Amino acid sequence: MGPTSRQQHGRVHDRDLRRFLADSTPVAAGGRAILLQIADPVVAAGVRRHSDFARRPQQRLAHTLMFVYAVVSGTEQDAAIAAGFVNRAHVPVTGADDVDRQLWVAATLFDSARRAHDLFGVPVTAERAEDVLAAYAPIATTLRVPADRWPTSVAAFDRYWADTLDRLEVTDDARGVVRDLLHPRFAPLWVRAAMPLVRIVTVGMLPEQLRAAYGFAWGPREQRRFGRTVALVGGVRSVLPGALLRLPGPLLLRAMRRTAGRHATVR
Repeated sequence: MGPTSRQQHGRVHDRDLRRFLADSTPVAAGGRAILLQIADPVVAAGVRRHSDFARRPQQRLAHTLMFVYAVVSGTEQDAAIAAGFVNRAHVPVTGADDVDRQLWVAATLFDSARRAHDLFGVPVTAERAEDVLAAYAPIATTLRVPADRWPTSVAAFDRYWADTLDRLEVTDDARGVVRDLLHPRFAPLWVRAAMPLVRIVTVGMLPEQLRAAYGFAWGPREQRRFGRTVALVGGVRSVLPGALLRLPGPLLLRAMRRTAGRHATVR
């Protein structure tokens, strides 16, 4: 993607790319992204101590998706609001502004989106992957990662990804977050009803070494179940209108703007 095809804060000029980025297919990989993020011990400790996973396990996923849509697909104002929320949330968290950790968080979002499209939608072409990687760069910079730290090609990203995966460590903090996320006790009934599907998709999408590190049971039976679930979700997705697939983004952005408006009123 040429330098004139993008504006600051993720504003994409190419219409087809905008529609691709607005597609909600990556929502299916939201749990995977969180489990990858907390496989970094510093991230896991911060999430465990400062997130209310036990009572609202779906909240971090919603906030993560809201942040992605705001920065990648939203307006300049949306990106600024999302950045403000993240910066305030990070104030009490030790290590939250560590560049290496925030680069990893941003990387999990790109890789999970790419993986979701490959599994449930249309596989991402090499050219499209390069465009999406560039479109996700503002996620990293919004998290205060210097622009030159974001990989400039998918090949460079894949090298960074493989190297970082080898250095991850699943701690008790991470395992505690996973229990709250995948086995919620206080979540609404509809969330708990969806959890069997969420669990098989989330665990099945993890790299094999992380599945083992988390202690998830995984064998031929689980692999077959994962395959059936992928086929089911992909089949449902294939018959949904494009407008419906793009609906979650505007709904999340509307919720974010309402929240920002309430905070402004309180002040």
